[in-house]
Amino acid sequence: MSIFRSGFACFVGRPNAGKSTLTNALVGEKIAITSSRPQTTRHAIRGVVHRPEGQLVLVDTPGLHKPRTLLGERLNALVRTTWAEVDTIGMCLPADEAVGPGDKFLMRELAEITRAPLFAIVTKTDLVSPEKVGAHLMAVQKAGEAAGLTWREIVPVSAVADDQVDLLARLLVDTMPEGPALYPEGQLSDEPEETLIAEIVRESALEGVHDELPHSLAVVVEEVMPREGRPAGKPLLDVRVNVYVERDSQKGIIIGKKGVRLQEIGTASRTQIEKLLGTKVHLDLHVKVAKDWQRDPRQLRKLGF
Repeated sequence: MSIFRSGFACFVGRPNAGKSTLTNALVGEKIAITSSRPQTTRHAIRGVVHRPEGQLVLVDTPGLHKPRTLLGERLNALVRTTWAEVDTIGMCLPADEAVGPGDKFLMRELAEITRAPLFAIVTKTDLVSPEKVGAHLMAVQKAGEAAGLTWREIVPVSAVADDQVDLLARLLVDTMPEGPALYPEGQLSDEPEETLIAEIVRESALEGVHDELPHSLAVVVEEVMPREGRPAGKPLLDVRVNVYVERDSQKGIIIGKKGVRLQEIGTASRTQIEKLLGTKVHLDLHVKVAKDWQRDPRQLRKLGF
């Protein structure tokens, strides 16, 4: 009789190392926000990978970074708490960037904090030549040794090209303890729908904006309500969402000239929300200013941090 394994794994890495894209590729559905901008992930979103030999619950943490605000400190605390609780950790190192001081800092932190099996995952291999991938693998090996780490495996993957994603899933499941499935078949995340809706809106709002905005943007779903009086076969959900920024100038960026930018955000978000909820949606978006919310404990609580 074959052994079934189940447990928790998390991906760590500096911001923009490909953690969220890899999570989505392993789960097979989009459950983690992805963006070309660093520090897009704010919540430890859990994705569930169902395989014949086991079940893997992925925790996608924010990137560990040098905090400049109270929000930054809270995100770093979230990362370290997660490391201490999971069965296995995968460190993501993009193949198109040299192993840098930030990576080496992370390796030293991992060497001190965790006793879980550690995988080095070289991401974005589709962006460089096979020779460069080979050189990068050697650099990762040496950096790990210098930090006092023993890698369980060093695995090159491309989530975009679906290269070695299946192999990685198998290797990660192999390190899980024996046990029954933790989530029912077909369930892909344990995040509330409101959290996923907020993440979709935030990702749409971040597309193509200036550098100052990513940290300053928070999204709160105020309500999700079925529209009354709709025909039985044609339900409609009213989704009311507030987008918070820190300054009036940022509000202008989000709304855009004559409201065009906000319309684009709404259209892009609605399509994804309808796919998530499986029903037609009327999305009501409002942009509000919460002055310097990242530094204000009261406002951070109100915005869910």
